[in-house]
Amino acid sequence: MRIYINLLSTYFPGIDPPHDIYYQQVLEQVELAEELGWDCFMFNEHHFLRYGGLIADPAVFLAAVAARTSRIRLGPCISIITLRHPLQIAEQYAMVDVISGGRLEFGIGSGNTDLDHRVFGIQRDESRPRLDEASKVILQAWTNDRFSHEGKFWRFEEITLYPRPVQQPHPPIWVAGTSPATLGWAGSQGYDIMTVAHPHPPDNVKLGVDAWREGLIAGGYDPPSHHCQLHLRIYVDENAKRAHDIATAAITRYDDVSRIGRKEPLPPGKVYPWEDMLASGRNCYGNPEQCMQIINNTIRNYTFDTLTTTFNFGGIPHADITKSMRLFAKEVMPAVRELK
Repeated sequence: MRIYINLLSTYFPGIDPPHDIYYQQVLEQVELAEELGWDCFMFNEHHFLRYGGLIADPAVFLAAVAARTSRIRLGPCISIITLRHPLQIAEQYAMVDVISGGRLEFGIGSGNTDLDHRVFGIQRDESRPRLDEASKVILQAWTNDRFSHEGKFWRFEEITLYPRPVQQPHPPIWVAGTSPATLGWAGSQGYDIMTVAHPHPPDNVKLGVDAWREGLIAGGYDPPSHHCQLHLRIYVDENAKRAHDIATAAITRYDDVSRIGRKEPLPPGKVYPWEDMLASGRNCYGNPEQCMQIINNTIRNYTFDTLTTTFNFGGIPHADITKSMRLFAKEVMPAVRELK
């Protein structure tokens, strides 16, 4: 089992520190992740909302992270490649790969927020064909000395991209999604995929993962040589009650802010299924033994070979985040790495 870590920033004024201090804390968390043995640190891209908006351009943050680390792999989870010109994205992330010495993991997708598309003037119903065309342009830019392009959304004369990525022919590519259509497309292109536990019941995710595997086979790719991430919110503490209190408050704040500008509020009278979420492995909090049991629940319910852990969520203080990371690395991570 490979173990990644990610950040989808959820910012709470009055709980989280000012932006400059917040960024410094995140940089410290990346350095700690490298020290403790995580394989890769990834950042989500969102815009105009406290849900993810502090990492509006992951490439900028990844360049800063690359300069402070030497081993841990780095990437966006995702870059919303449908919102901007794909050549600009190809340049930015090629620079990240070069600055980091070839450590980029390139996650792509079309985003899940209508607001982004409205503000940038992009039709949401064009997301799928834009994703397909943009990904092809980026790969061509990274793998050809010179090329031109004449497509539905972008056209340009023959150019050479500078710089080219260190990793050849190109960095690993991940596609985020849940639907069979998106993940099936990812498989047909030979891409790896990333999914998320807490918003999606296991049966929903299984449909997409099955479509991805079918797409890999149809495209002539070998499924065992490709990878599937599952993102899981985690908080671990020696004291199970303290872990429960901190995590449940943070999950509540996270879920509340995730709905602003994005989706309907929790229906009136609906109670959050706390115990079911633990039993199915969709949230993970408790002491180390409890967290290990929950991760076993996750493995029984989802198919993945890369566990992507989220420790910074819902306004958890920096000191608690780093303490949880250290305890997970010492008491949980070694056993998780042995799982299949």
